[in-house]
Amino acid sequence: MKLSHFFDSSVDMLCIANYEGYFEDVNPAFIKLLGFTKAELLSKKINDFVFDEDKDVTQTTRISLHENKKLVNFQNRYVKKNGEIIWLSWSAVPVDEEKLVYAIAKNITDEINLKNERIVEFAKLKTVNEDLVRLNYTTSHDLRAPMNNLISLFDVIDYSFINDEDTLQILRYMEVSAKGIKESLENYLNLVENASKGLNSLTEVFFENILAKTYSTLGAVIKNSNARIDSDFSDCKSVYFNNAYMESIFLNLITNSIKYAIPGISPIIEIKTELKEGKNVLLFKDYGQGIDMENNGDKIFGLNQRFNDVQEGKGVGLFLIKNQINSLGGTISVSSSPNEGTEFRIVFPT
Repeated sequence: MKLSHFFDSSVDMLCIANYEGYFEDVNPAFIKLLGFTKAELLSKKINDFVFDEDKDVTQTTRISLHENKKLVNFQNRYVKKNGEIIWLSWSAVPVDEEKLVYAIAKNITDEINLKNERIVEFAKLKTVNEDLVRLNYTTSHDLRAPMNNLISLFDVIDYSFINDEDTLQILRYMEVSAKGIKESLENYLNLVENASKGLNSLTEVFFENILAKTYSTLGAVIKNSNARIDSDFSDCKSVYFNNAYMESIFLNLITNSIKYAIPGISPIIEIKTELKEGKNVLLFKDYGQGIDMENNGDKIFGLNQRFNDVQEGKGVGLFLIKNQINSLGGTISVSSSPNEGTEFRIVFPT
């Protein structure tokens, strides 16, 4: 009587099958899920209820049970009376002297659908990422020739004929910036080539050197914006990372801090390192326009996501650096409030 109550009240599908391939008994949960009456389920071979593509593997698995082998987490599809296809996960124990199989099944349709959705989304993301890498590679490659031509022009300029000091300084900024862009293009092309070969070029990267390189590249932008950059790398002077990735991180975050400063207020950017729970952490903080985290917090690192219609931008920079950091085992997070600034926290892998 107690076993009968357990059989009838279980939310899982319980059944007893014979060695001839028929159900001997099924519980109410089984009947409710498949939609057939108990008489219909007992009158047909079990394989008649199985999805066509799974009939052969189900039959083979059932035969193995007759050899006194237990079954654990076998998955197959059944067709309900209304035509709907569902996924079931089976565990079963054969009792040879009775020529019966006692089995329990769980409905895992939602789990399978979710898994398939994740696979589809991952495939889409992979395609987007590959397209983005190809676009960046092509753009970087095509820019090398005009950049070389631009740099060659500085070699033929006779600075002795230029008497205006401001003009000389502008030309020097332009030359340094052009050479910096060329070096970045070359580094990126090497990076993409190594990535396609499965190579990760990790080196000891010194934050002070990266900041100096960023100053060189963004010299005119920093000067014109009257930006102040305070740095403190005393807690952690370097990490093993990809040099080109680190340059991209500094370039994008500093550029964003200057671009999204509060109008009329000179940008202040604080960059420092710290050690937290044995991990090296890099912090970028500004006091600019900030981001509405409640409405946009989940979109910050998305592709083509922008939160300011006034400033020019494509919404690609943060997407790129997040992928660069994640690809090497690190993490990046952000905290921000409107008109109170933004802080990015980068934790490097140990």
